[in-house]
Amino acid sequence: MKRKAITREAQLLLIGIPVFLWTMIPIYHLFLFAISGRDSATSGRLWPKDPTLQNFSVVFQQHHFYLNHFWVQLGNSLVIALTVGALTLIIATTAAFAISRLKVRGGRLVMNLALFTYFIPAAFLAVPMYKTMGNYGLLNNQWALILAMVTIASPYCIWVLKQASDKLPWELDEAARIDGASPLQLFRLVYVPLMVPSLVAVGTYALLLAWNEYLYAFLLLSRDDSVTLSVALGNFLAADDSPWELLMATGFIYALPPAAIYYAFKRYMVGGLTAGAVKS
Repeated sequence: MKRKAITREAQLLLIGIPVFLWTMIPIYHLFLFAISGRDSATSGRLWPKDPTLQNFSVVFQQHHFYLNHFWVQLGNSLVIALTVGALTLIIATTAAFAISRLKVRGGRLVMNLALFTYFIPAAFLAVPMYKTMGNYGLLNNQWALILAMVTIASPYCIWVLKQASDKLPWELDEAARIDGASPLQLFRLVYVPLMVPSLVAVGTYALLLAWNEYLYAFLLLSRDDSVTLSVALGNFLAADDSPWELLMATGFIYALPPAAIYYAFKRYMVGGLTAGAVKS
C-alpha cells in the first residue's frame, strides 16, 4: 500500500512539475521585461545584464504619457471589482436562499433559465449589452460595466450557492422556525454563518472576473479617467515602437492584487466552489 502511494505521488509530480513550469514561463518573462532596460528588453537573455527597478518608478510616478492616469485607472479597476463582488454576492446569496431554503415557486426554473444564458458566449452579448446601456444612457458610466459584470457572474454564483445550500441540514431551519425565527432571521442567523466558505468563494470569483475583464470595459467605457487599467494597458500597443518594458511593469503590478486575493482565500475558493458537487 505504501509503495502504491509513493508511485501515485511520483506520477502526480511527473505531471505537476512540467505543468507548473509551463505556467510560470510567461510570468517569468513578464517579470524579466519589467526589470530590463528599454534597449535590453528584447535581447533574448535569460536574465538582464543590468536589472533595474526604474520601470516601476516610471509607472508609480506616471512619467510617461500612457501612464498619465495610472492611479486613477487602478482605482477604477479596484472600485468596479469590489462593487461587482459585493452586488453579485448579495444577489446570489438571497436568490439561492429563496430557491433552496424557502422553496419559492418558479425559483428552480428561473435559475435554470439564467444558467441557460451561458450557452451563448459572453463575447456575442457584448454588442447587445452596448446597445442596452446606450438606451439607458449609461455609456461611459462605470455602472454600465458593473451591471454588465454582475449579469454575467450572478447565474453561476447562484447555482454554486444553491448547491451548497442544499447540503445544509433541514433540522436547523425547523429548529429556528420552532423558536419563532422569521425568514429574515433564519437567513441572517442560520444560513449566512454556515455558508461563509461558499460566500467567500463566489465573492472572490466575481471580483476577479470583473478585475480581469477587458472586452466589456473597452466597449462601455472610453474616457481616460473612467476606464479600467486593463483597457489602458491596450493603449501601449497603439504605437509602432511600444515601450514594452513599461507595459510589462504595469502588467506585473496589475497582476499582484488578484494573485494576493486568490492565495489569501485559496482554501475557501477550493472548498466553496466545489460545495454541493457531490451529494452525500
